[in-house]
Amino acid sequence: MQDLDAGPKIMGDDGEFHMQDDAVDLSGTSLEAWAALGIFWLLGATVFYQFFTRYVLNDSAAWTEEIARYLLIGVVFIGACIGVSKNNHIQVDFFFKFMSTRMARIMSTLVDLLRVIFLIAFAVLTLMMMIRLSHARMTMIDLPMNLVYGFSLVGFTLMSWRAVQVARRHWKRGYSVLERPETSFEDA
Repeated sequence: MQDLDAGPKIMGDDGEFHMQDDAVDLSGTSLEAWAALGIFWLLGATVFYQFFTRYVLNDSAAWTEEIARYLLIGVVFIGACIGVSKNNHIQVDFFFKFMSTRMARIMSTLVDLLRVIFLIAFAVLTLMMMIRLSHARMTMIDLPMNLVYGFSLVGFTLMSWRAVQVARRHWKRGYSVLERPETSFEDA
């Protein structure tokens, strides 16, 4: 039989609920996280407006679907920077368990280097695409498509910068999460 009074006391003798949440600390929230949150709220407001005009007013605003799609693109590319900075994108560390320490270090450094090169290359390719398609316009609203492609450019540029920071941090501490999956940046 389990003793119910053994755990933390939530209900006071007065019959009231006595529990206090930990203080919320947003000081470590990055600029791109705030930007992604802002774009997300714009997306939510746009989808709500679309729902309201379609189902309440029975006169759907045609532009909302296109703008919602573009805002979702913004959330994805700006939000991906958060994953890069926390180094918690999908990675396979299975093979690192079977490598020698030296080989694992070389391979993880190579992974960091290739990630930086990949992200910089995509930032450059996005810029080249923006230059070539500078005359393209949105379908429903007469705005340039480069506004949408700008989300990708900013996202790839910020991801490149964050990937350089991650690689530098790995180099300084002498190992990466691939080599020691039980660690994280919070441990360093």
